[in-house]
Amino acid sequence: MPKNKLNNATQTELLTILHARFIKNERRHKDMDWKKVQARLEAHPEKLWSLHEMEHSGGEPDVIAYDKKTDTYLFVDCSAESPTGRRSVCYDREGLESRKEHPPKHNAIDMAKEMGITLLTEEQYRFLQSIHPVDQKTSSWLLTPANIRKEGGAIFGDYRYKQVFIYHNGAQSYYAARGFRGAVSV
Repeated sequence: MPKNKLNNATQTELLTILHARFIKNERRHKDMDWKKVQARLEAHPEKLWSLHEMEHSGGEPDVIAYDKKTDTYLFVDCSAESPTGRRSVCYDREGLESRKEHPPKHNAIDMAKEMGITLLTEEQYRFLQSIHPVDQKTSSWLLTPANIRKEGGAIFGDYRYKQVFIYHNGAQSYYAARGFRGAVSV
């Protein structure tokens, strides 16, 4: 079985989980039809594999948007807190390699790439937060603009005091309560 393809049993199990989540969280995807979403997913098994990686690492992916221009559905990690299987990572490889002492095992950018997903942008993160608050006890690295990254920083977000906050940190930093949320378009 190729690395980025699920066997039939795993695919069926994942689609069952995604369908149940779709029904349970209708507010996230008003006016979307599960049959169309499922057909799109079945036509792109590599995206199902990425969603499985998101699910397996604690992300609880769900569809939150449909782009009519590109005819794509956007799935993001909707877990209440930053996915447990993706915490204690610095922002990127450069940040990881710059740590002289106690480096983490991985970094968010490379991990996302291995999963076939991207980190949420600030815009996507704010949109997710408008649907329902997430990261009330944790925080999540966000895709950082090049000008900030060039200066050695990276951005992350969380939700405190009924407010979305976007902060900065050195890209080499990592914390047990900070991970990253991913997105995949299909």
